[in-house]
Amino acid sequence: MASTVFRSFQTHPFVFHPTTLLRRKNVLLYCTMRSQQTQTATQEKVKPQVKVSNLNPNKKLENISKDYEAVIGIETHVQLSTQTKAFCSCPYNYGSQPNTSICPICMGLPGALPILNFKVIESAVKVGLALNCKLAMNSKFDRKQYFYADLPKGYQISQFDVPIATGGYIDLDIPVEFGGGHRKFGITRVHMEEDAGKLMHSDDGSYSQESTFRFVDLNRAGVPLLEIVSEPDMRNGIEAAEYAAEIQRVVRYLGVSNGNMQEGSLRCDVNVSIRPIGQLQFGTKVEIKNLNAFSAVSRAIDYEISRQVLLHSQGQDKEIVQETRLWDEGAQKTVTMRKKEGLSDYRYFPEPDLPGVFLTQDYVDGIHNSLPELPEMKRRRYEKMGLSMQDILFLANDMNVAEFFDTTIKKGADAKLAANWIMSDFAAYMKNEELSINEVKLSPQELAELIAFIKDGTISGKIGKQILFELLAKGGTVKGLIEEKDLVQIVDPAEIEKMVEKVLSENPKQLDQYRGGKTKLQGYFAGQIMKLSKGKANPGLLNKILLEKLNAKS
Repeated sequence: MASTVFRSFQTHPFVFHPTTLLRRKNVLLYCTMRSQQTQTATQEKVKPQVKVSNLNPNKKLENISKDYEAVIGIETHVQLSTQTKAFCSCPYNYGSQPNTSICPICMGLPGALPILNFKVIESAVKVGLALNCKLAMNSKFDRKQYFYADLPKGYQISQFDVPIATGGYIDLDIPVEFGGGHRKFGITRVHMEEDAGKLMHSDDGSYSQESTFRFVDLNRAGVPLLEIVSEPDMRNGIEAAEYAAEIQRVVRYLGVSNGNMQEGSLRCDVNVSIRPIGQLQFGTKVEIKNLNAFSAVSRAIDYEISRQVLLHSQGQDKEIVQETRLWDEGAQKTVTMRKKEGLSDYRYFPEPDLPGVFLTQDYVDGIHNSLPELPEMKRRRYEKMGLSMQDILFLANDMNVAEFFDTTIKKGADAKLAANWIMSDFAAYMKNEELSINEVKLSPQELAELIAFIKDGTISGKIGKQILFELLAKGGTVKGLIEEKDLVQIVDPAEIEKMVEKVLSENPKQLDQYRGGKTKLQGYFAGQIMKLSKGKANPGLLNKILLEKLNAKS
């Protein structure tokens, strides 16, 4: 078999370059057909409807659920951010006009043969290493017979019996609001494959048999994917959603995919079965296809668990069959899509038009040494800094936020104070303005200086907030703003004492009330003094002097 050896490339591709190319621009391949309660791996996002669940477990069902255990595994499809497709030179840009990035290879025309994009191999090795997998130094591609309107070749190029990575695991931390704790989930395999096209559906997003396809868009056909298959280690919807979120973090940290679920760059198919607690044998597995949000992953799984438990409790467990179901966001329930195919239905055989893939140890070591600090490593490092798990999960969730935080503390800022500023006012500003942390005008250097000026008493925390929002919106420097607006905190006891005496003398009635036992008026006096100082009086010193004056004998 022809082979490819990385680092010292030895390729023997049998490639026929067609002399006649189809015109790519303004091509629409129209196709109309009836759908069997359908939505495929390429359906566009269904418009949300009124959320009404058909399954409202009552107290009795909740009690029955305690007798069963759910077994959950996830197949995650990650679309790789390569410049061109897996087996041709066509680019892929999300949202581009239909059928404007296609060629004879994408369309599966006779005589058009694939050429492997080596970046796909590099991305697969990165993900395999990041997920603690064992790499196959010698792997191959296979044909998976898959007949559908969005796959013009009639088969998908994938990997079957020799995937590029196997036997890994992923570590993650469950948020405190979901019970907290550390989890470890197994990874069965990571394999490379190509995506199918997209069937453009009717606008109502209906699942009924009367729903029709409008046309097929082949822009996405041939886009490289990694399929990451988990072990059936999850037991509820929360664990599954957190697992999927961690996969998204990993591929984003690695830079192999943007992981945007709304664009279809990360799609989850979950497999759910239940069994009586204590039983080792798995129950009948049901697949829920194309979940495009972590909340949908959690809700679809929890619904499906309840559905299967209800059938068991009613003696109708035979009604649970191996099938593919869809999550209906509007009705908040799963619905049947099609009966599940078996391996024999796909009729796998080695792809004859692509060479085998041989990895050298030097190539693997080079990629391993280039890997960034991954989310799990970052969380453990933040834990050693003494940050709370809430802080850790917020900071490590986004690679850019983590990088901003790391740079801020490298500039000398206290880790806890930096985390507090980023998670509170900083995060609120970004949310309100719909900006990412890379789009704000404040630099890590300036945030570190702002924290330092507050810590040493040069400015108050209140003034610090004013400066923060101005820097976020307009940029500049902390020192420049302090000097320009004369914001240096007043720390001279004599000057503060004069202001205290002035406010007390101008409010004799309130002073008498305070000394008569109405001690809450201390806040009123403090506010008046701070107003007189234009917010520049040191709060600690102000309150100390104020208390002395308030409690002094008249």
